Amino acid sequence: MKRPVALLGAVAAVATLAACGSDSGDTAPAGPPQPGGTLRYGLSLAPTCSDPAQSGTNQTLYVTRQIVDSLTDQNPETGAITPWLAQSWEVSPDAKSFTFHLRPGVTFSDGTPLTATSVQKNFDAIVRTLTGAKAPLAASYLAGYTGTTPVDPLTARVEFDRPNAQFLQASSTPQLGILADAATVGSADERCLGNNIGSGPFTYAEYKQGASATLAKRAGYAWGSAAFAHQGEAYLDRIEFTVVPESGVRAGSVSSNQLDAVSDALPQDAPQIEATGGKVQVTPNPGLPFGIQPNVTRGPLRDAAVRAALEPAIDRQELVDTVLGPQFRPASSPLGSKTPGYVDLSTSLRYDPEAARRRLDQAGWVPGGDGIRAKDGVRLSFGILFSRAFAGNQAILELIQQQLRKVGVDVQLQVASDAEYTARQNAKDFDSAYYNITRADGDILRTTFGLADRNLNARGPIPPLDQALYDQLQITDPAARAQLIGQAQQLVLDNGLWIPTIELSQAIGVSGTVRDLKFEASGRLQFHDTWLRK
Repeated sequence: MKRPVALLGAVAAVATLAACGSDSGDTAPAGPPQPGGTLRYGLSLAPTCSDPAQSGTNQTLYVTRQIVDSLTDQNPETGAITPWLAQSWEVSPDAKSFTFHLRPGVTFSDGTPLTATSVQKNFDAIVRTLTGAKAPLAASYLAGYTGTTPVDPLTARVEFDRPNAQFLQASSTPQLGILADAATVGSADERCLGNNIGSGPFTYAEYKQGASATLAKRAGYAWGSAAFAHQGEAYLDRIEFTVVPESGVRAGSVSSNQLDAVSDALPQDAPQIEATGGKVQVTPNPGLPFGIQPNVTRGPLRDAAVRAALEPAIDRQELVDTVLGPQFRPASSPLGSKTPGYVDLSTSLRYDPEAARRRLDQAGWVPGGDGIRAKDGVRLSFGILFSRAFAGNQAILELIQQQLRKVGVDVQLQVASDAEYTARQNAKDFDSAYYNITRADGDILRTTFGLADRNLNARGPIPPLDQALYDQLQITDPAARAQLIGQAQQLVLDNGLWIPTIELSQAIGVSGTVRDLKFEASGRLQFHDTWLRK
């Protein structure tokens, strides 16, 4: 089935994991896959680090995902966890112990074998060498890690000091991909230079930090994920990643056959790409959709009534229709619709400016002469900190600024560089922050809103929410865990801890020669099955 044309692509912001799959978009059979050839790919931003464990942005993960295999994989259609480097596994009833039975015969690209000790050294290095400062996602997945025991050469038992049911899904992510022993001993900075040795279907042929990367097919690769369409070696001989920041240049390069695929296809790019037989492939991201996160200790956002009024004051459909396009969706929950455990809460987020005005009236916020409300001499004004990591951020926030002004709320937009944004976010130095996080597991709610985790709201205890967020870590039954994640979504909204706006989608422009370029469960590209029609 042909996918509709994308109208805006994106880079996920500041900490990231993305979506549950898409077909290749082909309209007619192209015959059996043809091995060989070099795929030329244009990234919209430079990769930040060659190490999968330290990868954050989608543009970086498009590269690093190809060189590393994970213990498990996640089916992009169903969300089910499937075998990869581990043939099978057991989870203890208390979700503190995870035992993985590794596939025999797997080797890293330096010829060394995969063993249980490999798993141990990888996870130890993330916790003790990289730490959360350099590998925030990987470290968060290993929170409470006490160690890995090699039970025998092909059996690794990973243990935590607390229940950690999310870890099984985390074991499918590139951040917890398994590298060779020689690649785990370096410092964080040394691991960013392209010397990483994985067991994946591709290896680094060349890596130029901040500029380009070239991958070469791994000869003899025979241990692909159960989610791959074929087993054995990748079809492509090489993948050449270059950085092309200008969207028009990327689109023109596809239509003129200078590139085979590009990131972040914009609305105006689609006709040009399609005119020469190409297409734009789209997949929505799971995890937290884009939204505004209030710091509940600062200014008017300390008032729960103000936070409650923001939810119906935003016209999410107008954001999509005006700034983005039909391949994007209005957010309908603190989780994206492709996230396992998602609950549709769109009725709680229905656009109703009159309801917003009533809530503010009842709370004593009175319109002034310029239409902006005030209470006890305090003007209803606050800042929104954001970065341009996603191309649509500024235009979306400018429209939100107009929408909120209609109900008497003044918003000051505060754009920051990625580095400044991260520093201010980590220091909780903001009135509110605008971002998204990609992950195909509802535990992203805990890591974002948990009282003992990031808690960027700077909130105090909310017992029902705290119980739901942490109890879900103790439950291995998917249905029971999903029920708690559903409760947490509603409680996040009820307490005004996240004001959802739009769901992020990935939009990849591809030429007519590219076949079976696929998204994995977290919305990143997987090139193992990709081939070029000659």
